[in-house]
Amino acid sequence: MRPNPIHASDDPAVVRELIRENPWGTLVSSNAGELVASHYPMLVDEASAELALLTHVGRPDEKVHGFSGQEVMVIIQGHHGYISPSWYEPGTTPAPTWNFSVAHCYGVPQILDAEENLRVLTRLVAHFERHVERPQFLDPDWGGQLARGTVGLRIPVSRFVCKLKLSHDKSLENQRRVIAALRAPGPYQHPALADEMERSLAE
Repeated sequence: MRPNPIHASDDPAVVRELIRENPWGTLVSSNAGELVASHYPMLVDEASAELALLTHVGRPDEKVHGFSGQEVMVIIQGHHGYISPSWYEPGTTPAPTWNFSVAHCYGVPQILDAEENLRVLTRLVAHFERHVERPQFLDPDWGGQLARGTVGLRIPVSRFVCKLKLSHDKSLENQRRVIAALRAPGPYQHPALADEMERSLAE
C-alpha cells in the first residue's frame, strides 16, 4: 500500500482486533511465477503471544498455492465505504474519497497435522455457530471426514502493513458530519463504518 503515516498503524493489537471483527481473508501467494489468491475464514491464534493466523484451504488449493516455505500475504479488509464531499462543512472543497481499514499480513505458512487441523476447524465452526439460534457444533466423526478435505495452516505474521483511513486528517466537525451521514438513510448508509470511525477517532 502507499505509505501514509497519518493513516498507518504499527500496533499488532490493532491488527488482532481487525481480524477478530473481520474473520475473512484473502490469501495471496506466488506459485511458479503466477499469483494465486484464495478466500477463507481466518482466526487469530489466541494461544500464541506472537501475532499468527489460523485457517485452512480446501484441497487441492494447497497444490494451487504450492506452499513450500515461501512467504504469503493475507489481506484482511475491515469496513469500508464511499465518503461524499457534500457531507463536509459548507465552504470546504475536499475531494471524494473512500474510508476503510485493512491489514496486509506476511508470513510463511506452517502446515498443521491432522489433529491440529481438526482442532482449528472445530474452533472455527464454534466461532461462527455461537451467533445462531440453534448452533450446530462440529461432530468429531463428521469433523474428521471434513478435515480430510482440507489443509490446515498456521501463519505466523513476520511483518504487516496496516492502514486505518477513517477521516483522521479531517476537522472534528467534518468527522462528526461524516459519521452522521453514514448513519443516515441513503445510498451510502453504513452504520458499522460509522461505529468503527467513532472508536478509532476516540483513541
